[in-house]
Amino acid sequence: MSDFRVHILGCGSALPTTRHYPSAQVLAYRDKLFLIDCGEGAQRQWRALRLDFGRLVAVFISHLHGDHCYGLPGLLSTLSLLGRRRALPIYGPHGIADYLAPFISSSTSWLGYEIEVHTLDDRQAGPVYEDRSLTVSSLPLDHRMPCTGYLFRERGLERHIDRASCDFYGVPVSAFKALREGADYTTPEGQLIPNARLTRPAKAGRSYAYCSDTAYRPALIPLLQGVDLLYHEATFPHERAARAAETGHSTAEQAAEIARASGVGRLLIGHYSARYSDATPLLEEARALFPETTAADELMTLEV
Repeated sequence: MSDFRVHILGCGSALPTTRHYPSAQVLAYRDKLFLIDCGEGAQRQWRALRLDFGRLVAVFISHLHGDHCYGLPGLLSTLSLLGRRRALPIYGPHGIADYLAPFISSSTSWLGYEIEVHTLDDRQAGPVYEDRSLTVSSLPLDHRMPCTGYLFRERGLERHIDRASCDFYGVPVSAFKALREGADYTTPEGQLIPNARLTRPAKAGRSYAYCSDTAYRPALIPLLQGVDLLYHEATFPHERAARAAETGHSTAEQAAEIARASGVGRLLIGHYSARYSDATPLLEEARALFPETTAADELMTLEV
């Protein structure tokens, strides 16, 4: 199985139904888990997928409509009961600190770990988190309140050593680390050997973008260029485009148009209106424009 996966905990919108849970996803990268939105029932779905609560590294909230964040206080409490002691960073747009303040204030005496709240500017795209292997950037969305998407991208991978070429030029193993990072090599005689002659290009880093909730927003296209897997909300079919615009949402056709114009590898649609018990019409609408489309469903796992 891939070491870069997306687990769907919930893909409905607004109201929990017997068919769909509200929005929540877990991005699994190697031994780390990142929670993206946390609607009601996220904990139950987390357990159904047999994910490890102890591997949670950070939480990313798109906005403060209840179907994206009402499951968060309960999850934070569960982490304490399970013995979490390391700080947990939570990222979100304007209002996230005020939303969490009552919970943090009332739970300080028993929570057992620190909650680090990071308020993002929902009008700007830019890096918000990074570690040795992954970066996360914010994506400005267009909704009825401050809302941000997230782009997860592998950091630049190291170049591959061409052992035959290195042996030919007598490059010592001690120089390999610098070569992997892009440096040239100078022989003891002073001859400069270009890096491209001693290494092969690294495989491009993989990427996943999460865009929910948002009206049709062409400004996202340059930010999403070449993303491997894009999750884009598709709340309504095209015949309800006026309602989508009124509520700050997108149609399946509009999601597909963003995917096509951005040159992404695959599209994942979700955030279905509660009026639709079957996402097939939305999937067909998106596939007519962008064939590499999948309809999200609860407990689905996709490799990036």
